[in-house]
Amino acid sequence: MVIGDIILDKYLWGDVTRISPEAPVPVFDTQGETSGCGGAANVAQNIASLKGQVELVGVIGKDRAAEKLLQKLNQLNIGVTGICIDSERPTSTKTRVIACVGTSHNDALQKGQHLLRIDNEIKRCLPTTLKETLMSTVLSQLARIDAIVFADYDKGVVSRRLIRALVARATPLGIPIIADPKQNHFWHYDGVTAITPNQKEAAGAVQQEISDELELRTAGEEILGRLGVKAVLITRDEQGMTLFFRNPAQELEIMHLPANSGTVTDVTGAGDTVAAVFALSIAAGNDMRSAARLSSLAGGIVVRKMGCATVTPAELLAEIRDEETSNRLNDENTLF
Repeated sequence: MVIGDIILDKYLWGDVTRISPEAPVPVFDTQGETSGCGGAANVAQNIASLKGQVELVGVIGKDRAAEKLLQKLNQLNIGVTGICIDSERPTSTKTRVIACVGTSHNDALQKGQHLLRIDNEIKRCLPTTLKETLMSTVLSQLARIDAIVFADYDKGVVSRRLIRALVARATPLGIPIIADPKQNHFWHYDGVTAITPNQKEAAGAVQQEISDELELRTAGEEILGRLGVKAVLITRDEQGMTLFFRNPAQELEIMHLPANSGTVTDVTGAGDTVAAVFALSIAAGNDMRSAARLSSLAGGIVVRKMGCATVTPAELLAEIRDEETSNRLNDENTLF
């Protein structure tokens, strides 16, 4: 189950060939428009892409953007019974304007220049009745859930009360809870299984700069201790990821996973992929180290794609084989 803020990602692509005579700004000639799943919906589609069964819980508006999202979610076989409609707010939409020389959609997304992003959303708290509906929906489905992901984009769906209720009910059932936190709710996730913040979010949470390995370790240990989680996976862009966790003897272990992305096209949605693969791996019975390794490989795949992209089983298997081959060659070279 993925709980969080559902977003429609929209892309306008076209050409920029001149400057406006009205102001010193480029004139964008639109050639096409596409849309996709963002936010919690992107986490859900990453799980579905890897053949996981997933139920999405969140809020959308009563508008054209909501219709597009529901159509896409249904096509991906993502459960939507947990999605509530709030006619008083628009469906959160992020529109990205991309200029390219090519004429095809693929050219635009892979070779284009990101000019502008336009957000249409309301971040206020949900009405009480909607909060209660979401709560009852989530709790009623726990019996058939293997893992829970909080995809928190700080737009009103995730609340401290919802987090505490799920921790209290899901933990005794052995259901792991993975949270991709935002700054305002960072310290509300005490008691979840693991969190997957990026380095900026981790630094903001502990109110200190992270510029070297010592500061990273200090931050990781503080988050691990204060939240009482089993693992903290900090994503660090071109520096890879670092996993902090305690082994069965309660000893701190730190595992660094270097970046393996090669050419980075777009980091949009990479954190969603990491959280999705980490949760799916834990749900399948893997340990923290294996889950982190798979998440790192998956993250390296999606940053080579434009927009909120997903990973297929074939792509992930190929990446695993490449890594194993590379490690074997390194070991052989070490012998000589």
